Amino acid sequence: MSKRRAVIIGGSLGGLFSAHLLRAVGWDVVVFEQESGDLAGRGAGIGTHGALHQVMVRIGVPIERTMAVVTRCYTCLDHAGNIVREVSSPRTMSAWASFYRPLKEHLPAECCHFGMRLTRVEPDRTGIAAVFSDGSRISADVLIGADGHRSTVRSQFLPEVKPTYAGYIAWRAMVPEDRLGDETRQMLSERYVFYLADNQLALVYPVPNNQADPHLGRYSFNVVWYRATDTDTLEQFCTDASGRKHLGSIPPPLIRPEVVAQAKAAACALLAPQIAEIVMQSEQLFFQPIYDLDSPRLVFGNAVLLGDAAFVARPHVGAGVTKAALDAVCLADAIAVHERDLNAALVRYDRERQRFGRWVVNRGRQLGAYLELGPPSQPFERDERQRVERVMREHIATTVAIHDMTVDITAKSVS
Repeated sequence: MSKRRAVIIGGSLGGLFSAHLLRAVGWDVVVFEQESGDLAGRGAGIGTHGALHQVMVRIGVPIERTMAVVTRCYTCLDHAGNIVREVSSPRTMSAWASFYRPLKEHLPAECCHFGMRLTRVEPDRTGIAAVFSDGSRISADVLIGADGHRSTVRSQFLPEVKPTYAGYIAWRAMVPEDRLGDETRQMLSERYVFYLADNQLALVYPVPNNQADPHLGRYSFNVVWYRATDTDTLEQFCTDASGRKHLGSIPPPLIRPEVVAQAKAAACALLAPQIAEIVMQSEQLFFQPIYDLDSPRLVFGNAVLLGDAAFVARPHVGAGVTKAALDAVCLADAIAVHERDLNAALVRYDRERQRFGRWVVNRGRQLGAYLELGPPSQPFERDERQRVERVMREHIATTVAIHDMTVDITAKSVS
């Protein structure tokens, strides 16, 4: 009997996890990515969890020492850069490219096709087919939409479900350690750092340095700076130098220099000096509008949504990559268990992944509520010390909760 085939739309981490895990259960897999170039330069810092490490081991690409950095504590700074609160709690941080590169390199080259833009999905005698902008048509038993929060697959089946803007953006910067002063480097080393103020939150943590130059050091420091931003301002930020307005977000190279200059000036005025130094030293400061997305269904006949195409949680949760990996595990294991009944496998996948997907979306909303413009959706302490205590406590509790939930999911999937 010939192998069953899966067509995966999206060559980012969710698509790559799915490709590896479905190949492991005997499926033929083809990945189609609409971008033509390498995606490794697009990612930033990420948080990891034990379940993510287990998935990488299962795939055969274990997380090596050079792929992660362990921070020993959560630390909050005041505006002058002094420590106002510190809680011992280790956390393992990494970089998006540290996962993307090995996952892509360990797939056979013929599995991945770049520069392929999906136009529609349609029924086929084998089950389902993907039709691309160049006119090609690829048939498969299952089509997996792993094409991100602006998913073409989801928009066909759920046109009414669109990302909802949360009312704030995240400015992102990553700078190799050698470009920072000694005092800044020493202060930030081995720490997961917070800085809080009204309608803004900045985080800093070390991540593996993915650049080839050994003189840049082992680490880079990653900044995520959340700032409340109304929709009119966001539209201005998403307008490039030619006057073209980009819907919802803008590619980092197209952000106008004056927008970046304004952000750097604001960083110097508003942030702790160690964080502002990273922002100022960044060669490509860019912003990410923050969205929520909650899909009521994940399966449509032989089409499946996975990763950010299914649920988008705000980055405060720190589980986007882990969630994509566990989505892929659940799908592959359901297919393996229900080998002769694909429909039963997809029903099982839909049921099991909705619970965690909805939890991370709701948790992200809770963690980010005080960053939104307008009346707060929940009481928020005006006392600075109470504010610091609550925000740090909730972030630590979220990491612990994700560990507990994903350990159960991983154990169930592997069994």
